[in-house]
Amino acid sequence: MIHSKLPNTGTTIFSIMTQLANEHKAINLSQGFPEFQAFPELGRLVKQYIDAGFNQYAPMHGVKELREQICSKIQKHYKKAYNPDTEIVITSGATQALYTAITAFIHKGDEVIIFEPAYDSYVPVIELNGGIPVFIKLNAPNFSVNWTEVRAAITEKTKMIIVNNPHNPTGVVFSKEDLSILSKIVSNTDIIIISDEVYEHITFDGIQHISASSIPELAERTIVITSFGKTFHTTGWKVGYCVAPEELIKEIKKVHQYLVFSVNTPVQYALAEFLKDESSFLGLSTFYEEKRNYFAKLIGETRFKLIQNQGTFFQLVDISTITDEDDYSFAIRMTKEYGVASIPLSVFYSQKEKMSLIRFCFAKHNETLERGVERLIKL
Repeated sequence: MIHSKLPNTGTTIFSIMTQLANEHKAINLSQGFPEFQAFPELGRLVKQYIDAGFNQYAPMHGVKELREQICSKIQKHYKKAYNPDTEIVITSGATQALYTAITAFIHKGDEVIIFEPAYDSYVPVIELNGGIPVFIKLNAPNFSVNWTEVRAAITEKTKMIIVNNPHNPTGVVFSKEDLSILSKIVSNTDIIIISDEVYEHITFDGIQHISASSIPELAERTIVITSFGKTFHTTGWKVGYCVAPEELIKEIKKVHQYLVFSVNTPVQYALAEFLKDESSFLGLSTFYEEKRNYFAKLIGETRFKLIQNQGTFFQLVDISTITDEDDYSFAIRMTKEYGVASIPLSVFYSQKEKMSLIRFCFAKHNETLERGVERLIKL
């Protein structure tokens, strides 16, 4: 008899919707992956390092050149100096970094505060480690944080708070004031912060991403996690990293070495060299803002109502003017009958309730977006 560690966890909604899209030949605007090719120069560099024989195990915490380049980038853009030898670990994507960081610190009975709607990998990892997720709902329709509620949720068992900024699935970007308030809330505590910043370079309308690294009082207790997959259109390469003070990274390394040990060697060397050209990531906001605006213009021809988007490559839309169905039922029907796949917002909540918001991914070629909206107009 199998005793499941995750009895309430099934296949992720992303896999479900992608499979459904494939079965019905639907345009897949659900799963969050860019449709674009990797930068040609980055691909050339990977091949260069493969051909040069850089194909064996990398150092456990990452290739030195990449660690140094990342730390240099953070110091320049966020004014925070990390030691590349003791305060960074290269990981197999952000999901592995999250798993490793949570596992390193959460014990049975520890409470972890999560903001809902929440990316779906947080809760299962907390539960696998015997932790207890504590949910704080962001306030719709602008999905702001009620910091008074956060203060009230902290107990002697609170071990960690997870922040996702820019936020998936809402597209909200936390302000400097938000992070400063969070810093004050956790001062004089032993609470660890995980700041999931995988969309750090995708913000719009002049809004700047404020990394937790850039708030000194917050940085001293924060594990910042990000990934190159979203930035360089290479989600399948699975290379990310986490940076944090040495005492935190020391514990993360203990888990990391027995989880994956090390990460793709030639890709690490290629990324280290490619990062020297800052235009590769500094131009990303402009690129995706144009995509967001184009998709918004197209959606304007439909009956969907746009929800304000400040960052990421996701767009929430309100379906209440189209149907009385709940978002999940509507998303399934829309995929089957109209050939466009999305993600219902309700799946990002611990307590499922009827909602009227769905999420589209606009990290697609214009032609894909156009074909998708041609079908949505029929709704």
